[in-house]
Amino acid sequence: MGRILAIDYGQKRTGLAVTDELQLIANGLETVATKDIWKYLSDYLKREKVDVIVVGEPRDMKNRPSDASRFVEPFVRKLRKTYPEMKIERYDERFTSKMAFQAMIDSGLGKKKRQNKALVDTISATLILQSYLESVKF
Repeated sequence: MGRILAIDYGQKRTGLAVTDELQLIANGLETVATKDIWKYLSDYLKREKVDVIVVGEPRDMKNRPSDASRFVEPFVRKLRKTYPEMKIERYDERFTSKMAFQAMIDSGLGKKKRQNKALVDTISATLILQSYLESVKF
């Protein structure tokens, strides 16, 4: 069984999270500069067996695509074209950044570390992945 990789795609940074090989636990992987995401994915997918890629889907409060969708959609199209054999899922990412920031506060991280936007992106990807895992359990 391969891993599930979650992507929280952003204009500047892209947060990544991955499951263990049994697809039970979501772990933050890292945050990559968006300009470097294709090289990172290529290298990672050569090293690790991945069954599914889950990409955060930006939605507004009325469950419509948000403004950020115009950046995410071309990424997803290229992802599908580049990896046609890969199962690619979309998953609602509403509130993940706020939840990530709150998780950092709750865990006792100092103000300086909470300003680390790369950490917020990694935690957001982890929250997307954890929510996805919970939604596909039977």
